[in-house]
Amino acid sequence: MNENLVQIVAQWMKNIGIEHAHIHLWSVRLVILLGIILVSYTITKIFHHIIIPTIHKITKRTKVTWDDYLFNEKTLTAFCRLIPPLMWYLLLPFAFDADDVILDILLRGCLVYLIIAIIRLVSTILNFLYEMSNEHERLRNRPLKGIYQMLNLVVIGVGMILIVSIIINQNATSILAGLGASAAILMLVFKDSILGLVAGIQLSANDMLRPGDWITMNKYEANGFVLEVSLTTVKVQNFDKTIVTIPPYALVSDSFQNWRAMFESGGRRIKRSLLIDVRSIHPCTPEEIENYKHKNLWKVEESEIEYPLINMEAFRLYALDYLRNRKDINLEMYLMIRQLQPTSEGYPLEIYCFTTNKDWVLYEDTQTAVFNHLIGILPEFGLRLYQKPTVGSLELS
Repeated sequence: MNENLVQIVAQWMKNIGIEHAHIHLWSVRLVILLGIILVSYTITKIFHHIIIPTIHKITKRTKVTWDDYLFNEKTLTAFCRLIPPLMWYLLLPFAFDADDVILDILLRGCLVYLIIAIIRLVSTILNFLYEMSNEHERLRNRPLKGIYQMLNLVVIGVGMILIVSIIINQNATSILAGLGASAAILMLVFKDSILGLVAGIQLSANDMLRPGDWITMNKYEANGFVLEVSLTTVKVQNFDKTIVTIPPYALVSDSFQNWRAMFESGGRRIKRSLLIDVRSIHPCTPEEIENYKHKNLWKVEESEIEYPLINMEAFRLYALDYLRNRKDINLEMYLMIRQLQPTSEGYPLEIYCFTTNKDWVLYEDTQTAVFNHLIGILPEFGLRLYQKPTVGSLELS
């Protein structure tokens, strides 16, 4: 304790009319403590009401945006919480003797308070970094939330170790050595967090998954858009508006389908077959060919025709011409109509092309329009779709 400060405070107490009999060591200490609290409170209020608004005015005038996040209200308020424990830790020795047990307890309490305030400040800064990365063009689609959560856990873990070392008055390294002996238990307790961190790093480094991607994973009945990628879960909103949570490490160890490349490409694929009844396939007669030309179903040069012309080939050429003239079919990607291996349920004629519309509803509209038209025009070529006979139709025949 500073003897000069004690004499100054005792003399001040006499000057304000306190009797000498009431002035003793503990009353002087109490006055000094009240003064310390008043000083820390005043400095905190000055910082909060004068310095913070000044910093906000300066950051608003700058052209960069990172300072708006770094010096926002939450960050500066968290910084304000450091002032009281720092002031108390520096000024409390003036109120007590160096070997006083009460001083030792109060200083430890200040250090614990200071560490908690630092943890909250670091957590706030990590949140600011996450928000800033979400607005960055290259980082916004990266699953970085899990990494920030893990960093936050590390900071909290280090802070808890320091707090325990202060309370029990032991070196933090000895506590860490003791924790090393129980590493197996810690690995078991934090297994999901550790696996989630490793999986998050792999997902981010390999660009396997981004928030907003449409993924399908049958094992977890997931078929929808990724809402969030955190340390322990990946949230997927299915098209029926249900939410499915998947462990991040499952996306690394198991297989899932990501439709992002389809959205980034020039179109969405149509791959569907018409099962042609084999009994309706036959060579075209001259009358049928003239009928095709009369109804504007035939736009092929005579030199390109291979005789005898089969009605299924005539239909295939017509369907190709029809697709090439649709504005919602991407002609810069694969477009073909091919015959597959004949089956007992008909001769598959597969339409393979890409729509310019990648939105699900518009894609289905295009696919429906294409097949409605092709199915409707089939009888004009003397073709019919295969339909498996029922028992009743077999008896009638």
